[in-house]
Parts: sequence; structure tokens; C-alpha cells
Amino acid sequence: MQRVVASLLGLLCSSALCLALLTGVFNSDLSAQETSAAPQPNQTNSAHATETNNNSAVPNTSPVEESDSESSSTRLGVSDLVEISVYNVPELNTKARVSDSGDISLPLIDSIHVADLTPEEAQALIEKRLADGGFVNNPHVALFIDEYASRVVSVLGEVAKPGPYPVMGERRLYDLISSAGGLTEKAGRIVTIAHRNKPHDPATVRLAEGLAQTAESNVPVRPGDTIVVQRAGIVYVVGDVGRPSGFLMNSDNLTVLKVVALAGGTNRTAKLNGAKLIRKTPQGIHETAIPLKKILQAKVPDVTMQAEDILFVPSSAGKMALYRGSEAIVQAAVGLSIVAARP
Repeated sequence: MQRVVASLLGLLCSSALCLALLTGVFNSDLSAQETSAAPQPNQTNSAHATETNNNSAVPNTSPVEESDSESSSTRLGVSDLVEISVYNVPELNTKARVSDSGDISLPLIDSIHVADLTPEEAQALIEKRLADGGFVNNPHVALFIDEYASRVVSVLGEVAKPGPYPVMGERRLYDLISSAGGLTEKAGRIVTIAHRNKPHDPATVRLAEGLAQTAESNVPVRPGDTIVVQRAGIVYVVGDVGRPSGFLMNSDNLTVLKVVALAGGTNRTAKLNGAKLIRKTPQGIHETAIPLKKILQAKVPDVTMQAEDILFVPSSAGKMALYRGSEAIVQAAVGLSIVAARP
């Protein structure tokens, strides 16, 4: 009996031991699988860093896209000279200038309207006309602009180098004046800008003093505009002064006192109380007495002069017989030398 009990106990112990061993092996395998399946911290960070680096390596294409957009915005205009070639059909290669109506004449398809089209749009239109007319199967057209005659601005008047100047991209008034060599000494402050579509309704711009970069006067210009820099107005000093002359008005604040100073002052024989201002009006020549002596003594306000005004200072010594009457004074002023006034 004791032997049977001992045998049973031994059998139970060995079974428990086997079960424990099996349980340990199973748990260890499960742990190993979980460990291998779980993402490693270093691997995750490395993958994230690789992805970040790849994203940063992608070039930024926005400048290229802007450049392409700017290029495609160029449009054909009147007087532009274009060169057109058709692939594998050299007989159709030609040059044509855009007419005043915006058309060009081409072999086989005659007149076609291209004004305000981009070169790509004009190419597509020519290809369609060739294909629709049955002239060329699957045509491939290339259009190049040889002369941007429509993209010029004419700068005229008181500039150093008047003439046409190309306009590519956005340009402003001071850019074109600078391209034309700047203003001459006789230039005034008034500039007119006539647009191609409104040639008889020009805009008037007043230049800032010293061409300061101000938004008010540095206006944008467009292809086809005509810029005319007006000559400055002239005021004259005639009579008994140091240097009778005409003075260009580079500003609006030329006064009697200033032009007398520019003319070298009055002579000792000048009859200051007899000075007068001669002004041309729509109603004719108008004379105004000027109290020059009191102005010089600062007893009365100075008088502002306008373009084409003539200040006449007579002589007390009776030497001004030549200047009898307003008409004679006007004639005398015309023959005076012109000086750029720099007040």
C-alpha cells in the first residue's frame, strides 16, 4: 500500500513539473513575439527623421510657376513682328506684322486675329485653322515674337534722349524718364501721358520736386503710352535791371522779388514805383501796377508770377523810350536769353 501511494505521488509531481515547464516555455514565446512585434523607439525616430528629410529635400517650385505665369502673360499687340513655322511644312513658314486691326495674314488661312492673345494661344488657333481647313494633318505650329513693337513707350519733350523705349514687366514714369537720360534744364513739372486707347484724352501728372519717389507722381505706364515732358513756363524781367532775361519756372513759387534777384537786382536809375506786371489773358494783354519799392522794403506782400508774365522795371533817367506800350515790352521779352531759374 505504501508503495502504491508513493508511486502516485511521484506521478503527480512529474506531471506538475511538466506543466510548469510547458507554461514557462509558452509565456517566454509569447513575450518574445510581443517584443518583436512592438515598434522600437529608435526605429520610430529614425523613420520619422528619414521622412522629414525627404520632405525637406523636395524643391520649392513656386518661383518657377510664377515665372511660367509671367511668361505666358505676354500678349501680342499691334505692330508686333511674329515669325511662324509649321513643322515639316517649310512652305508655310513666314513672318508677319500684326495690323492695326490686330490681324496677321498667313498662307492658306488668310487673315487671323491674334491681338491680345498669348503666343501659345495664337499657335493653337493657327493649328486649328490649318487642321479644320484640311491643309495640314495634325499640324504643329511654333510662333516667335521677333519685335515687341506694341510693348514700347514713347518718351518725348524735355528729356535728354527722346524716343521709343521697350516696356517689359511693370514700369513706372520715373523708370522711363531715367531710361531717356533724365530731364533737361528746360523741363517743367508737368508731364502728360496719352494711352493708346485714349490718344486724345491724356492724363496730366505733376512731377515732385527733384523727382522724389512719391506714389502720387511716379505712376505706372503701359505699353503704347506716349509720355511728353512739358517745357517749363517762362517769366521775363525787362527794363532797368542788371540782366534782363527770361527765367524757366521749375517751381510754382517764382515771385516778383525772386525774379528781380535772378535778374541781378535793379539798377540805381530804376523807377521802382513805376514797375508793372504784363500778363497775357484770353481777353488780351493786361497790365498791373507793382509797388516794387515797397516789396523790396517788405512793406507789402510779394506777388507770385505766372508763366509768360513780364515784369517791366522802367528807368527814372528816361532811357526806356524803346519800351513804350505793352506790345513793345512783349516784343522785347521775346528776344531775351532764357535762363534756368533755380530758386
